[in-house]
Amino acid sequence: MHTSNPELKTILSPTEWKGTPLTKSGRFSNHEHPFDTGMADVLKWQLTANPDKAAKKRDRWRLKPAIYNDWLTSNVDCIVWLGHSTFFIRLDGATVLIDPVFGDLSFFIKRFVKFPLDPNKLKNLDYILLTHDHRDHLDEPSIKTLSKNNPNARYLTGLGNEGLLKNITNSQLIQSAGWFQKFETPDSPLEVFYLPSRHWGRRYLNDTNMRLWGAFVIRSATKTIYFSGDTGYGSHFKQAAELFPDITHAIIGIGAYKPEWFMGSNHISPKDAIKGFHELGANHLIPMHYGTFDLSDEALSDPYQTMLQQQEMGKINGQLIMPQPGEVIEL
Repeated sequence: MHTSNPELKTILSPTEWKGTPLTKSGRFSNHEHPFDTGMADVLKWQLTANPDKAAKKRDRWRLKPAIYNDWLTSNVDCIVWLGHSTFFIRLDGATVLIDPVFGDLSFFIKRFVKFPLDPNKLKNLDYILLTHDHRDHLDEPSIKTLSKNNPNARYLTGLGNEGLLKNITNSQLIQSAGWFQKFETPDSPLEVFYLPSRHWGRRYLNDTNMRLWGAFVIRSATKTIYFSGDTGYGSHFKQAAELFPDITHAIIGIGAYKPEWFMGSNHISPKDAIKGFHELGANHLIPMHYGTFDLSDEALSDPYQTMLQQQEMGKINGQLIMPQPGEVIEL
């Protein structure tokens, strides 16, 4: 079975793409490497000794948020990492916020770096993009703050997430897409597309894969930005490059990847992120999904240090950009 949003354009022909795949029970499925991690795998992970435990305990590395410098009120095209997978992007005057998370995830999962500005300053946004329904990407308190301060913002997300967002925001400006679909962006200089990633979805106990996950491509007249969302490695990087041969900036996750036998199907490692970056054919690599929350076995500094080591060894064919949260990358 397959599905899509009939109100949106699919950028592949029907012979190339039947639609986003569904299981027999109507749940979304990766188009390759179906998600099959079960409770036995979770228990194995929790009960297996962590070889990085000692290094993790010694680790004192922390990200250092930049001092806010009024990039919100400027007219400069830019990308600003705000921690974890949260990004502010301005292209041709249009403003985009992706996967906003302003505070702690829970009582047990705290931020290791403060959000670099007062979230109430995030106003007059044109688009709010949500890659998938996991709480470290679609955070209800953060979305409520944004909906109050941005009543005219348009929400773009994957199929199945629209009901969740309507309940949180009461907005009528919500679009949900299947993979390889183009969102409607009227009166905007931007085009926004939803592409596959290798991941999964769930917010509660019995809703696994009832909402779609994916990547975004944001394109202006002069820039094309690929945003991976949460993903394991797969052929979707090469597919994106075939459809968008002019990607200028690739934003790819590098953290929450150990142990790789367990996390690899959901979160890409730094080395595989570099491989995906090369397959995308992009000019600039901006890593994300590290240094903000402790979600896996590696030390907080591990993804950052690994990327720098790979750069020093000449393993990255392109420009690596690793800003501090709140630091402006001018485009």
